[in-house]
Amino acid sequence: MTKYGKDKHSSKKMAIIAGYFENETYGLLGPQMAATIIQDHTPYECIVIAVGRQYDRHDLIKRLADYFGPAQALIGFSALSGRKDLFALAKALKAEGAITILAGPQADVDFSGEEGWRDHPHRFKGLFENFNFGLHGPAEQVIELLNNLDAKADWLHVPGLLYSNPGGDVPANPSIDWNPSYLGKVRWNNIYQITDKGLVAVKIRLGQVLQRIGCPHANRKIPLKIDYPASLRDAEPLAEPVELSLKGCSFCDVAIDKGYFGKLDRDTVISQINCLPEDAHGRKIPFELINENPLPGLTELLHAVHSRGVKLSQINLTLRADWLLSGVRHLEQALETVADMGVYVLLSSIGFESFDDTILKNLNKGLSAEKNIEAIRHIRQLKKKFPRWLGYTTAEGAVHGFIHPTPWDTKETAAAIQKAIVLYGLHNDILPPHSTPLIIHHASGLGKWIREIERRKKLCFKRLGPIIAWWEPPRRCG
Repeated sequence: MTKYGKDKHSSKKMAIIAGYFENETYGLLGPQMAATIIQDHTPYECIVIAVGRQYDRHDLIKRLADYFGPAQALIGFSALSGRKDLFALAKALKAEGAITILAGPQADVDFSGEEGWRDHPHRFKGLFENFNFGLHGPAEQVIELLNNLDAKADWLHVPGLLYSNPGGDVPANPSIDWNPSYLGKVRWNNIYQITDKGLVAVKIRLGQVLQRIGCPHANRKIPLKIDYPASLRDAEPLAEPVELSLKGCSFCDVAIDKGYFGKLDRDTVISQINCLPEDAHGRKIPFELINENPLPGLTELLHAVHSRGVKLSQINLTLRADWLLSGVRHLEQALETVADMGVYVLLSSIGFESFDDTILKNLNKGLSAEKNIEAIRHIRQLKKKFPRWLGYTTAEGAVHGFIHPTPWDTKETAAAIQKAIVLYGLHNDILPPHSTPLIIHHASGLGKWIREIERRKKLCFKRLGPIIAWWEPPRRCG
């Protein structure tokens, strides 16, 4: 194992490791913007290292040692998607003298562990032994941490910071609000992958632009009764549903992590667009507009960007079916605008999730299967009207939300979904090549649901890191 240097007088360097898919060229807005903030506001050089699942751990550790040289190794981890291999990597790097920081989505709850884990040993213990620090919230909080790495007395004043004490407790400082002044700039040339030639820059072909932080659906609490899993209802058909007050979709850990902050101002959004690389024709590369409800202001944004002489090539939109319905007129107006500008709009991901009302209710989607079908009708009509400027099909690169299996799957739900698929031809243009199994993160609304079922029935569901394995039969526990 490589021992990392600790020369505090060497040039200061930091790396952020993030999960990635092999052979891809998409950007990682969160880590790359964090690296930009660190580079611009601290003495540290900072890069992002994208790590796919097929990587050589020993080679990665060696390349990190080459990058840091004699300098103290400071390594952040973000966008890990529950990858246990990267959790283990962080622990190994920490043991060899690197300072490791868990940041990004759900950093606080994954660092400190699942609710009640000390009294229930089967629950997710947390990652406070794998990392020196956790950092939850806006990336600029790291600036103060980097200025106080060796001063434990000052850690109390670092917003969003988590660390473990010798006694085993995990203090967590409140995070600060989002500050748009840090969100207008991102370097897209600071991401690398490990190859046999060392660290090689990734040429980004798909970027992201942040317009809205969080989701409006997570802006208010909704009382919801979530049914027992079908496997348990077979033994107890009259079991009372679990009643919870939830913000956002029940499976969404982002609703817990970010909640809803709101939209960024137009100048900040356009500043991000200006940062995007250009293609061979002088147009900005395609980008995803991060906004769950982008349609009402889309035309105005297009005009504002065009008026500043910025040429766009493609905008990818991710949105809910009900917000598409409420914004159909806005979308049609935007498509008329992009036709004049030569910009392609791809509805890259619509969160249909299911075409059965029972499952949609338990997911707390806030809409019905009928709404999903109505949205599809409107999309198909718009495609006929704007065939050159609108894309939405799987063949055009869209990957729409379709969650299956779920804990509530029955013969009745399967029949309802299959009927919708056949009746409306969803396999032709809407359904992705593979459905997405329901993932229950321990800090999501469904995490609370599982823990209440465990309490009622004296059961223990298996944990796979921060993920609850609802699909495996639970065991009896005390």
